[in-house]
Amino acid sequence: MKINKVSKLSGTITVPADKSITHRSIMLSSIAEGKSYVNNYLQSDDCLMTMNAFKQMGVNIEQKDNSLIIDGVGINGLKNPVKEIYAGNSGTTTRLLSGVLAGQRFSSTITGDESLSKRPMKRVIAPLSLMGADIKAKDNNFLPMTINANGNLKAIDYVSPVASAQVKSCILFAGLYADGTTTVTEPIKSRDHSEKMFKTFGADISVDGLKVIVNHCDKLYAQEVTVPCDISSAAFFIVAGLIVPNSNIKILNVNINKTRDGVLTVLKSMGADIVLDNVRTVSGEDVADIEIRSSKLNSTSFGKEIVPSLIDEIPIIVLAATQAEGQTVISGAKELKVKESDRIHSVASQLNKMGADIQETDDGFIINGPAKLKGATVDSFDDHRIAMMLSIAGLIAEGETEVLKSDCVKISFANFYEVLKQICK
Repeated sequence: MKINKVSKLSGTITVPADKSITHRSIMLSSIAEGKSYVNNYLQSDDCLMTMNAFKQMGVNIEQKDNSLIIDGVGINGLKNPVKEIYAGNSGTTTRLLSGVLAGQRFSSTITGDESLSKRPMKRVIAPLSLMGADIKAKDNNFLPMTINANGNLKAIDYVSPVASAQVKSCILFAGLYADGTTTVTEPIKSRDHSEKMFKTFGADISVDGLKVIVNHCDKLYAQEVTVPCDISSAAFFIVAGLIVPNSNIKILNVNINKTRDGVLTVLKSMGADIVLDNVRTVSGEDVADIEIRSSKLNSTSFGKEIVPSLIDEIPIIVLAATQAEGQTVISGAKELKVKESDRIHSVASQLNKMGADIQETDDGFIINGPAKLKGATVDSFDDHRIAMMLSIAGLIAEGETEVLKSDCVKISFANFYEVLKQICK
């Protein structure tokens, strides 16, 4: 994709549905009893992987307009897949599904694409093994991963070394099948969509500070869920509206869950003109319309305490920091190294090509701003969030920016470039 500088952004847009909530809606609906409806689901490659996985295990899922109709088979109703489950590029599919598969009475194997096959799975293999699951993986850490389940999981009290909603959710799904009460304690609270949705579907789940407690479950109940729009996708346009001069845009129906709104907190601390309108609750999640105006940004610093609430938004925050006055320091974000790409290197190396002044650290960045960006040929590393961030950078760069392998945006935001064109003036 080739991007050129624009004079302003204006208009009202809608971004895709929340990826995290779509994954969880499909999974819980599939093992609930009855017919669930998932409205405004995310139609992306990652979520298609989750749908296909449960179809392979006997769940009837019908796509109708912008809704899914899912005939749940009950918590013990999944069937042995006749072939390997292919998770594509989706870490969420792999890690959450492994918790479900560990509770079954059949063996299954999860595979993925080249990128996913390099991402660490030991973080879920370790707790599931403690629960009694027999798991074989390449180097005990990578896909393909075979789960030889026998239906005899035992509850554990797990203290997670990482603040990861994927790890937490994996254990919670396994906890539905385990005999007794399972607890997961995190060092810092990660996104809590699973906790909210488990309760909605009828699981016996509670939260005590950083600890989540789930009990063995015999039955979940079908629901109607409306998925709000994804703040991770909205973040690209929020930053675009801030750094492109003379801009004023509104993004509708965005999820502002308190465990996900770190990007708003950080940007506001930098002086961003961001207003939340029409704040409301939709299917248990806080939702708002977000209005953004061009702003003069100042530098900031943040670390591990807030990182779990904005881990996916750090690439676009770094771009904002290149336009801020002063030095921004981001730390506690080592998790970025094991995303779809090594995002610390991907972000720094490509923005530096465009004239930014960014130093990579072991767990984050040191960014000196403001920098005048210039067009360049940049690499997405097949990482959807890197491709979108670099495209936004192109809007303020002198000359033409060419983003290689830009079609990877379809992993989470298939019509990203169409939406971008709507507001470019």
